[in-house]
Amino acid sequence: MTGPEQNRPQQTLLVALAHPDDEVGMVAAMRAQVERGDRVVLLWLTRGEMTEALGPIPTEEIVRRRTEHGRIAGEILGVETRFLDFPDTAVHATPEAAARVARVIAEVQPDGVLTWGYAWRRGLRHPDHQATGKIVRDAITLARIKRCVEPLAPHRKPVPVFTYRDRHSRMPSVAIDAAPY
Repeated sequence: MTGPEQNRPQQTLLVALAHPDDEVGMVAAMRAQVERGDRVVLLWLTRGEMTEALGPIPTEEIVRRRTEHGRIAGEILGVETRFLDFPDTAVHATPEAAARVARVIAEVQPDGVLTWGYAWRRGLRHPDHQATGKIVRDAITLARIKRCVEPLAPHRKPVPVFTYRDRHSRMPSVAIDAAPY
């Protein structure tokens, strides 16, 4: 790395999603951060055990395969991967869910977060996606509160949230040139 990028401190991006495979639309953003020399942590709240995409196989086998797919995706992208154990198709934005993710935020100490935003199109409007986005946004606030994340230290730095939205969003659009990746 040369120029102004070489003197900048490493930053951490937390990408928090509902299911393994949700990252497909965000791989260019993750890879761009990795190429800048940043740390990227990809967190899935579920293991995607309700999918039918792998055929009629037992749930335990789906969990094993999707966990392995997530690990491989992380290797390809050069990012750290983590899973929580929320139930697929039953992710709910509760205070307890936000507290669990707040502890991850306190541990990871991200400089920015990429997660689901509000959307209405098929796929984007999946209830798990909508709940995950709310959980993550709530967790950023809870991660600032010492008693919510003890024994970890609270994460009180500003954490901008970037969300994956559909074309109907009135929020400003940001595009990442995926051609190099």
